[in-house]
Amino acid sequence: MEKDKILNELLNSIGMHKMGPDIAHVEIHGNEVLGAHLVEGLFVESESFKDGVNIKIRVKKDTKIKNPVRFCFGLIPENGIQKLNINTVIEENASASFIANCTFPNAKNIQHLMNATITIEKGAELKYFERHIHGPEGGVTIVPVTKVIVKENARYSTEFELIKGAAGVIELDYKAEVEKDSTVDMKARIFGRLKDKIHIKEAAHLLGQGSVGVLTSHIALKDDADATVENEIIADAPFARGHVDCKEIVQGRAKARAVPVVQVNDPRAHVTHEAAIGSVDTKQLETLLTRGLTEDEAIEMIIAGLLK
Repeated sequence: MEKDKILNELLNSIGMHKMGPDIAHVEIHGNEVLGAHLVEGLFVESESFKDGVNIKIRVKKDTKIKNPVRFCFGLIPENGIQKLNINTVIEENASASFIANCTFPNAKNIQHLMNATITIEKGAELKYFERHIHGPEGGVTIVPVTKVIVKENARYSTEFELIKGAAGVIELDYKAEVEKDSTVDMKARIFGRLKDKIHIKEAAHLLGQGSVGVLTSHIALKDDADATVENEIIADAPFARGHVDCKEIVQGRAKARAVPVVQVNDPRAHVTHEAAIGSVDTKQLETLLTRGLTEDEAIEMIIAGLLK
């Protein structure tokens, strides 16, 4: 009964309801797997240890998983540690999309530590969306470290989203190695407030001919929040293409830094970057004010557009 109660609290905190038999899902609270349902071609193995879980995920060769696989990770208590060591392999010509919800609705002193390795084999594709749900006061330290290997003619896209609740402390570190004719697309959307500390490091190493990397970070900050974004693309191969896009809106006493690094080691490669830090755009604000919105409403709408 206690297990069912915690599972229901986890799912309720992310607004997830009963799922049909054609939708794969896994729920993990702390170091305990509370529930799992798999579909054909998807394999998930888990092993619990103190404070966490080792997880192996595999999508079988040539398998096309129709519906997104849903993962829920979290802790309901105010205090605790959750460590996740995840090894994911999308085998040759397979494709899948994962939706991961990480929820800590009552956090006061929570650590969520993830170490992940993702391998996308030749011709395979993975779309990964990670949404965080935190309480209004933060109280969470998030440290996701991910290494991605994208093999020939493969595709990998990821989105990290935290726009509700205080972020707390985020140390996000993603690195990707991109081989011939493959693509990596990384996005991060975060709204920092109170005394949030946010540090994003995203890197794409374009190793193969015709490889593509796109790194996008959109951050909004207010109160005493602080954010540093370090985006790096290194292009070693002919006809590799890359772009870095970093935009940060700052309000109140918040502080923001952007460190874009682009490096080209082959004259036939091409990498660009765009970084913008500042307050809410004055022209956008004036336009919304003329339409009857208050200043606070207008600012919220502009920020929502940035983080959409």
